[in-house]
Amino acid sequence: MSRRYNNLSNRKLLVMTVFVAVGVVYLIRLFLLQVIDKDYKQLADNNALRFVTQYPARGKIYDRNGKLLVFNEAVYDLMVIPKQAMKRDTLRPFDTLNFCRLLDIDKASFIERMNKAKKESYLKPSTFLSAVSKENYAHIAEVLYRYPGFYFQTRTVRHYPNAIAAHTLGDIGEISPNELEKDQEGYYRQGDYIGKSGIERSYEKELRGVKGLRVMMVDVHNREMGSFDDGALDRDPVAGKDIYLGMDADLQAYGERLMVGKIGSIVAIEPKTGQILAFVSSPSYDPNLLVGRERGKNYQELQKDPMKPLINRAISGTYPPGSTFKTVVGMIAMQSGTITPATVFHCSGAASLPIKCTHSHGPSPDFANAIMNSCNPYFYEAFKATINNPKFGNIKKGYEYWKGMTSKMGLGHTFGTDIPYERSGNIPSREYYDKMYKGQWNSVTIRSLGIGQGEVLVTPLQLANIAALIANEGYYYPPHLIKCFGDTTAIPEVMTTRVESGIDRRYVRVMKQGLRTVFSGPAGTARRYEMKDIPQCGKTGTAQNPHGNHHSNFIAFAPADDPKIALAVIIENGGYGATWAAPIASLMIEKYIRGYTVREELEERMMEGRITYKNER
Repeated sequence: MSRRYNNLSNRKLLVMTVFVAVGVVYLIRLFLLQVIDKDYKQLADNNALRFVTQYPARGKIYDRNGKLLVFNEAVYDLMVIPKQAMKRDTLRPFDTLNFCRLLDIDKASFIERMNKAKKESYLKPSTFLSAVSKENYAHIAEVLYRYPGFYFQTRTVRHYPNAIAAHTLGDIGEISPNELEKDQEGYYRQGDYIGKSGIERSYEKELRGVKGLRVMMVDVHNREMGSFDDGALDRDPVAGKDIYLGMDADLQAYGERLMVGKIGSIVAIEPKTGQILAFVSSPSYDPNLLVGRERGKNYQELQKDPMKPLINRAISGTYPPGSTFKTVVGMIAMQSGTITPATVFHCSGAASLPIKCTHSHGPSPDFANAIMNSCNPYFYEAFKATINNPKFGNIKKGYEYWKGMTSKMGLGHTFGTDIPYERSGNIPSREYYDKMYKGQWNSVTIRSLGIGQGEVLVTPLQLANIAALIANEGYYYPPHLIKCFGDTTAIPEVMTTRVESGIDRRYVRVMKQGLRTVFSGPAGTARRYEMKDIPQCGKTGTAQNPHGNHHSNFIAFAPADDPKIALAVIIENGGYGATWAAPIASLMIEKYIRGYTVREELEERMMEGRITYKNER
C-alpha cells in the first residue's frame, strides 16, 4: 500500500514538473517576443502603424543641348486601408455624403472604389483617388482626420513644358493587370505608374528609380504621430536617372509646325552617330493631355479622332518608298557587278514598256542622268539585270542575293534599339513569291520592286537610315533616341556598333554624286530648293497609293562633303515628291545647319499649306 502511494506521488510530481517546465518556456518565449523581439511588437502594432511608400523622383529628360523636355510635378494619391475604414464589412460611422462632396465623386463611385480596395487587400493600403491636385489636396487634407483609414501619399506626374515630341517622349500610366503579372521583380503593385510608350517605356527601369518607405505611427483619430522606432525601418527613395536625347528640340518643334495640316512623318538622323535629331509624326497631340486624372478620358478622345494622332507614323507607318528606293536598287546593281556608272539603258519616256517614264531626258541615260531625272525604265532594267545575273545561277538565287543586300542596308527588319513598337516594313521573300505564283515567277513578274512599288514597304525611319548610310559612304549606326544618361552609365552597345552595308565605298560615292545633281543639276527633280551655301544631296519619290493621291517622299542629307543631318520626309497623299516632301526636307536642313531660315516665302507656303483628307471631309 505504501509502495503504491509512493508511485502515485512520484507520478504526480513528474506531471507537475512537466507542466511547470512548459509554463516557464512559454513565459520566456512571451518575454522574448514582447520585450526583446521588436518584430512581434511591430506586427501587433500594425493597426497603429502606417507603411507609406516613398515614390522616387522620375528621371528628367533633356534634348541634346540640355533643354528640358520632361520634368516632374507633385500630385497626391488618396490612399485607403479598408480594415481601418471599415468595421465588420461596414463603414465606420462618418458622413459618407460629405466625404463624397469633398472628393467630388458620387456615392456609387465611392462604393465601387472601396470594393476595389477591399478586393486588392483588406489590410494593406490601396489607391482610392489618384492624382489629386495641390489645390484640392490642401482642402481635403485639412479635414481628413475625420475619416479613419484614409491618408495622402505624395507622387509625381510628368509635365512637358514645350508640348512637343509626344510620340517620342511617350507617357506613363497606371500599371495594367497584364503588366503586373509580368513583373518578375515584384517592384510594382496595383496603382503604381509605369512607362507606356516612347522613351518612358524604353527606359522605364532607369527612369523610375527605387522606392523608399516611411513607417509612421497613427493615433485613433487617423493622425500621424511621427516615425516608428525613430525611423529605424525607414529608407529613402533613390531618384531615377536623367536622360539626354539626341533630339534637337528646336528642330523637332520646327518640323511639327511644317507638318501642320498634313499626315505623314519627318525623321532626321545625325549620320555619324545614328542619334535621331527629329522624330515627327503628324498629326500629333499635346503630351500634357495624357497626364493625371484626365488621362483616360483624353486617351479615349484621341483614339476616336479619325486622323489617328496616337499612331507614330515614323515607325508604324509603312509605305511604298517609290523612287527613293532607286538608291537601294542602283547600289546593289553596282555592287553585284551587274552595272557600272557608265551603263546605259534605253528609255522611251511615256511610251516605255512595261514601266513608263514621266521625265524628259535622253533616250539612253547613264547612271548619273538616271538618278538626276529619276528614270523609271533605267532602274527597272537595273533591277531585272541584277536578279538575272548569270553569276547567281538562276533568278531565285539572284533574288535571294538582292534581298540579303537590302537587309544589310537596314530594310525588312527592325533596328532593335530603344524605339518601341517599331515595324519591320516588308521586303518579300523568295518563299512568298513561290507561294503566290506557285513557283512560276521571273523578273517581269516582280518588276515593280525596281522602282519602289509592288510589295516593298518601308518606314520613314528606315528611309532616313538609307540617307544616313549614303551620307556615311557605306555604313550606319542603328538609329536610336538616347544620347547619354545623366550619370556615367553606358548606353547599350547595339547603338554604338557600326553596321556595314556590304556596298563598296566607291559605289556609294557614285550614288552620292548622283544625289547631289538632284539639287544642283539642270534637270534635278529638287533643283528649285537648292541653297548656294549649303550643298544638299537628295532623292525625290512619288509613291503610288491605291487609296488616294500619291504619297510625296524625299530623302536627303547635307552638307554634301561633311553630312551633319540625314532625313526622310513622307507626306501622305501629297502628290509628287518635289511638291511637299522635298521643300520640307530642305527647310529642315537649313534650320539645323544655320539655326534659322532665310527662305521666308517657301517656309510660309509649307507651314500654311494644307492637304484635304477623306477623314476631314
